[in-house]
Formats: sequence, structure tokens, C-alpha cells
Amino acid sequence: SRMATPRSKIVKPKGQEPDEFEETVAGALAELESSVPELKVALSVLSISSAKEIDVNGKRAVIMFVPVPQLKKFRKIHARLVQELEKKFSGKHVVIVAQRRIIRTEPRGHLFKQQRPRSRTLTAVHENILEDLVYPTEIVGKRLRVRTDGSKLVKVALEKKEQNNLEYKLETFSAVYKVLTGKDVNFEF
Repeated sequence: SRMATPRSKIVKPKGQEPDEFEETVAGALAELESSVPELKVALSVLSISSAKEIDVNGKRAVIMFVPVPQLKKFRKIHARLVQELEKKFSGKHVVIVAQRRIIRTEPRGHLFKQQRPRSRTLTAVHENILEDLVYPTEIVGKRLRVRTDGSKLVKVALEKKEQNNLEYKLETFSAVYKVLTGKDVNFEF
């Protein structure tokens, strides 16, 4: 079987080169593939499409973007993979989000050749990002609060039984969601 190399762990759109941080993340995945037996088989066929580091109130968090067709396989190893990556990145929180495309609406009167799929609408993509972030926890409810100044806040209720496993990461989820969508979100159990 071929050795995992950092370059095999990141597949960018044509003509784009991974940046230094993306190479670090790809390198970490390659190391886990060769050193953690439970992840070896699963990771051997997986790669990321990009990675980004963001600031969460003075701490850093890592967002790994994965191709949509590979999301299911990433989810099978989600808990263990995130745990191992967080060790490697000395305690930085790691989240896995699928790389989805938003297709904007066509102006009225414009004859568009085919209907825009629901999965490519802004709303659907933003909902999916939320689900990716809190996976494997289920979202049990959502409310939209409009603040007095007109700004909006999405309140997301998560399964109560996951509170202990997840509480420490909620701030990160909110920060990542804000960076990716520009929207404020608040989690509760």
C-alpha cells in the first residue's frame, strides 16, 4: 500500500496550491493515517479541499473543509479523528465542514436553463454548515430572534444528552459559523 503523503491528503481546485497552514493540516492527516491503525483504512481514501485557522476569543480553532462526497466517510471516523487532530494541534478545537457551493438566485426575467437545486441555496448551505459543525449531535430546534437594533440571532437547541461532551466547544461553533456565514448563532440545550 502506498505511503500517505501530505500532498495526497489535500486536493485543491485546479491550479490552486495549498498554503502553509493547509500543508500542516494535510501533514497531520498523513501522519495519523500511518500511525493510528483505527484510522488507517478510512483515511487512506480521504482528503480535504482546504483548511483555515480562525481566532476564537484569543484561542485558535481549525476548520477543515472536506469534499461533500467524502463527508459520510469522514463522519464514520469523526469522533476519533477530531480527538487525534486536537491532540496534534495542542488543544486547538477542530471542526469538519463540507465544502459546499452557493449558487445565487438569477435575476427575475432571466431565463435560467435549469432550476437551482435546493442544496445550493444560501439557506440550505447555511443549515448544512450548522449540522456539520455540531455533528454527531442532533439539532432539536431553531428560533430566529430579531434584536431591537434589527440584527438577527439564530438560537439553536441541541440534544440535552450531549451537553457534557459539547459544552466546551460551543463558543468555537458560534465563531466558525460567524466566519463562514456572517450570521450570529447561539447554542442551548
